Amino acid sequence: MAEKENNSVAESIENEFVITRTFDAPRELVWEAWTEPRHMAQWWGPAPFTNPVCEMDVRVGGAYRIVMHHPEGTEYPLKGVFREIVKPERLVMTMDCSEHPAEWHDLVNPNRSKEESNPAGGLLTTVIFEDLNGKTKLTIRTRFESTVIRHAMLRMGMTEGWSLSLERLKILLTTI
Repeated sequence: MAEKENNSVAESIENEFVITRTFDAPRELVWEAWTEPRHMAQWWGPAPFTNPVCEMDVRVGGAYRIVMHHPEGTEYPLKGVFREIVKPERLVMTMDCSEHPAEWHDLVNPNRSKEESNPAGGLLTTVIFEDLNGKTKLTIRTRFESTVIRHAMLRMGMTEGWSLSLERLKILLTTI
């Protein structure tokens, strides 16, 4: 387990990635930042990414789609389905990176068949919102189809990306 300078704690266990961070904000507010598209679009992804598309149907079976846009023009679409929602305690959702650029897929799996549509495979993310007397401990757990994919994602900067995103979330929570 490694603690980052911004108080995010990340760990990797077999085919999972876990990061936790405590926010000085009530759980309901952190939940709102995760479930309202207008808020999610402001913090999702590391700077300098923006999210010109952030659509969310927050209900079991509902879909979401986020398009992260880099200032140099590259877009990283992400989509998924909400599998479990327990307001304001837990979100469980799939994550599908199949629409990411081919170059990204080559980094995840350099030996992939070019016909393979989703070399990162299916990801399952569970977000836990824990009330700590007015503060919120957020735990994000992502499960990968294999440890090989997890290792590739970590090499590509998953820990840093989540840490930077959570820093943006921290800033947003002071404004909503």
